[in-house]
Amino acid sequence: MRQAQIPEKFVMETFPFERQPALNKKKILALYDSFEYMTSNQNVLWIGPPGTGKTGLATAFLIQAIDRGYKGHFILFPELMEKLYKSVADHSEEKLIRAFASYDCLHIDELGYVEVEPVQVGLFFTLMNKRHKKKTTLITSNLGFTQWGTFLKNDHLTAALIDRLTENTHVINMKKCISLRQRLEPLREDSPDDK
Repeated sequence: MRQAQIPEKFVMETFPFERQPALNKKKILALYDSFEYMTSNQNVLWIGPPGTGKTGLATAFLIQAIDRGYKGHFILFPELMEKLYKSVADHSEEKLIRAFASYDCLHIDELGYVEVEPVQVGLFFTLMNKRHKKKTTLITSNLGFTQWGTFLKNDHLTAALIDRLTENTHVINMKKCISLRQRLEPLREDSPDDK
């Protein structure tokens, strides 16, 4: 679990489904309980606005896989892109892709937060291609498929990536879900009448 580098240990039992009535709880729990996403090397993609619980749900799936003896890893998409970019400089791309391709379950969080260079797009596609139908990838994103071209900036590779992903992926649409994050009360200045 420590090697998986999971920042927050979210588990399914504590997810506040009652606060997300637009979420298909039955579908998510059926997928989670069957464990087919791991046994059949399927991907799961959560798409929706910030704060809706995408990372929490994906992390719960990752933790379940690790608890059952699979090798897993968590990484933010910007961090993965940075690692891929640096690997080009020291010619360690193949080694890095091999390492990320080896995880039974890889959770890539916040896909789409950064624009990427063409070399990064190519390496990311190579990684996803190596994992395709062989390993499970869990992805969270604020952006729907039609917007992926805006940060990947390569229409052909974007289309090929989406084609591979959707062939073997459960897509959890959270676009109508609301943010679960607590909002702080705004600070207000004391008015002269309060003194």
